[in-house]
Parts: sequence; C-alpha cells; structure tokens
Amino acid sequence: MKEFVQKYRPYPQVDLPNREWPNKVIEKAPIWCSVDLRDGNQALITPMNMDQKLELYKLLIKLGFKNIEVGFPSASQVEFDFLRRLVDDNLLPDDGTIQVLVHAREHLIAKTFESLKGVKHAIVHLYNSTSTAQRKIVFQKSKDEIIELALEGVELVKKYEKMHDGTITLEYASESFTGTEMEYAAKNRNAVSAAWGIGAGRQVIVTLPTTVRM
Repeated sequence: MKEFVQKYRPYPQVDLPNREWPNKVIEKAPIWCSVDLRDGNQALITPMNMDQKLELYKLLIKLGFKNIEVGFPSASQVEFDFLRRLVDDNLLPDDGTIQVLVHAREHLIAKTFESLKGVKHAIVHLYNSTSTAQRKIVFQKSKDEIIELALEGVELVKKYEKMHDGTITLEYASESFTGTEMEYAAKNRNAVSAAWGIGAGRQVIVTLPTTVRM
C-alpha cells in the first residue's frame, strides 16, 4: 500500500496563539438538539416509516429534548407528512422548538415552509456545500459564486419567514466543511450571518459538518 501513502493530506494547523476558550469552564448545560429523526433517514434504502418516526419522537420528548430536528420535509412525502402529523395531532410541546433541514433552493424552501404551517417556533437548517471538490466537480462555481448561492438561500428563508405565523431561527451549515479552506469557510459564514441580520433576539446557529466520506 506504499503507493497510497500520499493520498490524504493532514489538516492545516490553525495559528491562533491568543485563543481564550481552552481555559474557559462550562458552567451550565448547552442547548441540546437531537437529529436522530433526520440524520440520513431520507437517504436510507428502507427509511423509518411514519409509525417508527412517531415512536422515536415520543421517546425523545420523554427524554426531555426541547430542540428536535424532525426531518427533511422537502426530501420525501413521509418526511413532509410526519411534520404535518405532529402539527395536526398537537404533538409539539409549547416550550420546544422543532428543526427542519433544507437545501438552498427555492422550491425546496417553499415546500419546507408549507410543512411548517402552524408551528410556533422553528429552526430552518439551511445548507449548501462549500468544499473544494464539490465547488469544482458538482457546482462548477467559484468561491464567490458559492457564497452567492448561500446568500440567495438566506434571502429566500427571509422571504418565506415574513409569511410565516411564528418565529424562525436560521441555522446554516456548509456541507463538507472539513474539505473547505478555513479562511473561506469563515468568509462564507460571516456573509450569511450579516445577510440574516443578527442582533438581540435574532441569532444564527452555525454548524460545521464533518460530512460522510470527507
């Protein structure tokens, strides 16, 4: 296997000598979010059906989760119908927040907000890939063009947010983050945060995915 020794490159060192976080102590519990109902389920050969998803959802509620990513409503009918079942059967706790995943494309975002009708508190988990390989091979776009793609997604979420009767928090994930240059990843995320308009009571949740096979 000697010929494959050079196949993988080591992660570049991040030169931040003034970091303060290693010396800080966590003094209160973080906000936990379960993604068990969504994470990859839409891509399985035999995904969870409605009854299985409902059983797992009720268990997560029983365990005390307040934030739950319930699905990928624009990916399949069962994902869409499951969220509608939670709404129509009044299974959403008043003190909880549900989360949904969506790719940065308008017809998918529109479908997602259709599934969210009647939801008081929701996190819209928007994503697009930023890695060197996907920029070159999949999107065939430059770094700036990929940022524009993300910003278009943000503006679409803001557009549908105005028509939604409830609060929306934006979560943004750069898929295949571990294959993305650090400085570019920061530039991309700062652009998204600025476009959303963060401030008191308006936040952006940042996700750094270690995507499968990356």
